[in-house]
Amino acid sequence: MVAAAAAVGSTIEWYDFMVFGTAAALVFNKLFFPGFGALAGTLAAFVTFWAGFLARPLGGLLFGHFGDRIGRKSMLALTLLLMGVATCGMGLLPTYREAGVAAPVLLVVLRLVQGLGLGGEWGGAALMTVEHAPPGRRGFYGSFTQIGGSLGQILASGSVALVALLPGDVLLTWGWRVPFLLSSLLIVVGLVIRLRIVESPVFLEHRAAAPAKPARAPVIEVLRTRPGNVVRAACAAFANNAIIYVVTVFTLSFAAADLGITEGTLLSAVVVGSVVDAFAIPAWGALSDRVGRRPVVLGGAVAMVLFAYPFFWLLETGNTLAVWLAFTVAIAGVRAALYAPQPAYFSELFSTGVRYSGASLGTNLATVAVGGTAPFIATALLGWAGTWWPVAAYLVAIALITLVAVLLSPETRGAAIARTETNRTEKGAVAEWG
Repeated sequence: MVAAAAAVGSTIEWYDFMVFGTAAALVFNKLFFPGFGALAGTLAAFVTFWAGFLARPLGGLLFGHFGDRIGRKSMLALTLLLMGVATCGMGLLPTYREAGVAAPVLLVVLRLVQGLGLGGEWGGAALMTVEHAPPGRRGFYGSFTQIGGSLGQILASGSVALVALLPGDVLLTWGWRVPFLLSSLLIVVGLVIRLRIVESPVFLEHRAAAPAKPARAPVIEVLRTRPGNVVRAACAAFANNAIIYVVTVFTLSFAAADLGITEGTLLSAVVVGSVVDAFAIPAWGALSDRVGRRPVVLGGAVAMVLFAYPFFWLLETGNTLAVWLAFTVAIAGVRAALYAPQPAYFSELFSTGVRYSGASLGTNLATVAVGGTAPFIATALLGWAGTWWPVAAYLVAIALITLVAVLLSPETRGAAIARTETNRTEKGAVAEWG
């Protein structure tokens, strides 16, 4: 029940977040930045896309603070509601033609609100699944939180693909609003499910065993006692952020404008890759329970180095099956291996009283540094070189950062996250790490 609730809730929140990215790549330059040239308008849309990532660490700190002090469950409901209100608000916004400069300003404000919600949501959903899971199955059950990213991408790409079939004038007047307004229906479903789950037993055990008041500022505590683990979590998340946002955001704009691939083909490739990804993620998560978190993430980083250039070679063929293959390998092969172990890996890096804050801070720092900037950097590199090869080199460089960081990190599989557990590996104790 908890794993299903995490998957459904994360699906809805990622739908809200990614429908913006898909629209930014395809229509926002025309609706909110019409006075810019094609390249400049796309860059401006991607800067707006990045604004949501800038707010994510703040959301992680805010909801992490209360999640560590009050509990995980209530924060999950609040973040879901916040995301839904922001996304529906976007669907009601006036465009630049109707409101002038106020339109992109309001768009940025709502994008910041989205970022606040998602920044707090991931940590809560990840912790709820991992803290409910049996010790030997944390990688598998924790990965259900990550499935939400794939299913949300499917819904976002699918809804935008459907409205993209509308005539151009209809799409740019009201059609683009439909995917955003659909969020109101999804939020109701998500809230009903999330309000029915029970609080994390690990958190309840921690609170019962520690009658003293919790840390006044969990984030300060985690930075004082475990700064190295925050850095480990952030660097481990660099590679998956880079590849997913280059593939599902930048590539939609680049391949349509420069390679002549139709928007329908590109959006269908995202959907196909994401469908396979939804099955691949729990498989990678389960593998991390058997062989460890580090080998799976390291394998994903190596695969990213090896596939960065072939990805673009496949796109250049223009063949639909080749494009689908490129997206599927990148999303369900490379990115899933990097992404699936993270809920268990990051949860095992921190003790219960600061786990929400620590895991949220680590992952959200990565999204600011790499996730939100990836489409902008890739577009700027394309504009500078006139070709895609520097974008592939950028992916290789990010993958190498993750590779080195994980090589220098300890294995967490077998670490105790509850007071009643015992560590099953010599280096598994959270207390031994800095």
